[in-house]
Amino acid sequence: MNGNKRELKTSFRASPTSIRPLYTGGPVLLTRDGEWLISTMGEEVLVTEVRTGRGVAKVKGSNTIRYYPLPEEVEAKPITLQYVRALPKASNAPILVSAVSPDNALLATGSSDGVVKVWDLAGGYVTHIFRGHGGPVSALYFSFPESEGQQRMELWTGSVDTKVRVFDLRDASARASGTGKAKATLDGHVSTVRGIAVSADGKIAITGGRDKVVLVWDMRKKPNVIETILVNEQVEACGLLDQEEGGRLITYTAGDGGNVKLWDTLKATEVGVMKGVEGVDEVVGEEDEQQGVVSVLYDRSSGSLVSVHADQNIIFHSIATRATTRQIVGFNDDIVDAAYLTTDEGEATHLALATNSALVRIYSTATFDARLLSGHRDMVLCLDKSADGRWLVTGSKDRTARVWAPREGGWHCVAVCEGHAEAVGALAMSRKGAPFLFTASQDRTVKMWDLSGVTGDEEEPVLARSMATLHVADKDINSLDLAPNDRFLASGSQDKLVKLFEVDPAGSVRHIGTCKGHRRGVWSVRFSRTDRIVASGAADRTIKLWSLDDFTCLKTFEGHTNSVLRVDFMTQGMQLVSAAGDGLVKIWNIKDEECAATLDNHEDKVWALAISPDESTIVSAGSDSVATFWEDSTEAEQAEKNEALIAQVQSEQDFNNYVAVKDYRRAILLALAMSQPGRLLHLFRTVLLGAENTERELGDDDGCGVPEIDQVIRTLPSLDLVRLLKHVRDWNASAKTSPVAQALLHAIFRLKTPDEIMAAFEAATKPEKKDEDEDEDMDDEDPDAEVKQKAKKATAPTISMRELLDGLIPYSERHMGRVDRLVQESYLLDYTISEMDGGLFGNEVMEVE
Repeated sequence: MNGNKRELKTSFRASPTSIRPLYTGGPVLLTRDGEWLISTMGEEVLVTEVRTGRGVAKVKGSNTIRYYPLPEEVEAKPITLQYVRALPKASNAPILVSAVSPDNALLATGSSDGVVKVWDLAGGYVTHIFRGHGGPVSALYFSFPESEGQQRMELWTGSVDTKVRVFDLRDASARASGTGKAKATLDGHVSTVRGIAVSADGKIAITGGRDKVVLVWDMRKKPNVIETILVNEQVEACGLLDQEEGGRLITYTAGDGGNVKLWDTLKATEVGVMKGVEGVDEVVGEEDEQQGVVSVLYDRSSGSLVSVHADQNIIFHSIATRATTRQIVGFNDDIVDAAYLTTDEGEATHLALATNSALVRIYSTATFDARLLSGHRDMVLCLDKSADGRWLVTGSKDRTARVWAPREGGWHCVAVCEGHAEAVGALAMSRKGAPFLFTASQDRTVKMWDLSGVTGDEEEPVLARSMATLHVADKDINSLDLAPNDRFLASGSQDKLVKLFEVDPAGSVRHIGTCKGHRRGVWSVRFSRTDRIVASGAADRTIKLWSLDDFTCLKTFEGHTNSVLRVDFMTQGMQLVSAAGDGLVKIWNIKDEECAATLDNHEDKVWALAISPDESTIVSAGSDSVATFWEDSTEAEQAEKNEALIAQVQSEQDFNNYVAVKDYRRAILLALAMSQPGRLLHLFRTVLLGAENTERELGDDDGCGVPEIDQVIRTLPSLDLVRLLKHVRDWNASAKTSPVAQALLHAIFRLKTPDEIMAAFEAATKPEKKDEDEDEDMDDEDPDAEVKQKAKKATAPTISMRELLDGLIPYSERHMGRVDRLVQESYLLDYTISEMDGGLFGNEVMEVE
């Protein structure tokens, strides 16, 4: 794309992969192969591909237990799953926990009234009801160990009443009657039980609770505690690893401390720690409550433990190395700024996001793996990067700015800028790699910071020195930008002004001009990288270009319906890209002041805008917690238009050739494929008119009596049959074209059964799957294969069976009534003629004879 930067960009497409919310609290699951993550997002359940972050499917919320089959593959867009079975009135009280048996045959649910139910998933009925707990059920675990040559089937339940009960699923008295008693009751905790696990042989069991201990039970005879693991945190999840490390049985625990700990089960000693998120995601509330782990998943396919945290972060830990292998941020809340970063020269490898959080999000643009940068004590408001994209600078409500340098595939803080009296809301780093930085604060001042002493290798952050402080505005400063040569600084503020300053790298800043013209506060300013102009976007919904020579307004761009929040130059300064509070991103041609493209994928304000170094991708993000990657599709769309034009010319020539040689069958197929109802109607008229002059008896296998039309209708694919019926409906609405419509309708009903027509409408709703099947079945020697292939590219019909009948029946009845009246009138004419022949002129005729 670098060689085509000078060509204007006219089209962008949203990438199928984007950063969007996928978890806001609740249960989280992994598929057995570890490929898909199933999470709760508000009232919906989302299925996400772990490797790429792409949405696979979603399920709408319900107050019943429903069974949904998962799709076999990832579609272009997330699909809405349809349930195949529902279990109404599954419980009289809210269901708090659930578990599925190892053989996927049984589902156990525990409710707030202390009742546990076991369901047969295949049959959809209750197999067992267990009562006995004195409070809400808080944990469930299926155990099917081998014992003396027989497999035991047990369900372990934990409750707020601190008891753990073991139920035998083979006990006939408990089947759907609720009278079954616990096989064993484990009493050892003094607080809510949150985790249960049993070894594969059923000899050892562990239970963890909020009393900060994990109890190890010997289950070979009467249950008794053989070890107590002092976890020193409220346990929210615990379990046993399948493999034994060095002959040891390993237990994992997690709780409000935010880390996953590994323990030697039989020795009650800690053998490893998997670190969680460092730092606090929000400044409101207790730190432990935000960092705490609410559940842990054991992914056997990759040998990982997946910790789900209260702050909506999901972290994958390698059991072998204890390192974090992947991190998913479930919910970003408002995204207020974005910046591309690189670890390699010229290639954007990461995206930094500032959200309603003190933690900065760093996403890999290849895998969407996330890392969080901790250091700020309050919400991060703004981002900027160095000229080479390797260094990151952040401004926060904690009145500081921090400089981050790359290290070992991540970023770490190397410098802190302290001195502002209010929140830091705007930043500008040197565009030529000079060691200085500008910050703007709500205290209405701009500071210039000396970074000459920062090397990037610091183990601890150093304090940067303030070189200059300048009072810039009478209201909040929203934006700063440095010119490409570092000689000028621009500021945009709520006082409706764009101010320009001359910068001396030695440490002096001098005001040289003010640009007046906006009617409301200025949200964004940006220098052109090729011309002596600066662009500004404001709350008056306009974008203005200002001259650096005389500070006058050169051009004004109007089109947004809400405040323009971000603006930037692209395509060698020939185009502008803007983001606004109306949720739209617009591309503008500066020369003709026209909007070249409007990008719409947000449901709220778009606060953040970032352009990749090669300008092939634009990232927009905003208050809807979505970061959309817009990929430049200008060349692709132009190529598609050229291909479509060539195909159209070729189809036109083929059509004319078919008509010239009177090959009406192929001409009809091609006209149908080209979606040209006018030509199609003319063809049918021509063929039907020619058939009227040929006497031929209709057989049982004939439709309308015209071989060309009958053969076409017999061989029409499902999608084309629905297209033809849509045209028939439209033609039937006019008395002039209704004879053709009625003839075709008659032929279709004679040659196609009702079941075939219904199947055609069902298949037409899934054109992609249908096309794949037809490709497999298509005969290479079929003379019409090329025509049928073109038909697949026609626009899919947007008509249902109900819409078809609603359009056909009323007009058909009207035409039938008109024909009946004509028939009746024809009898009157016959009667009149007969009377005239025998009466009025009878004598004269005889005399003449």
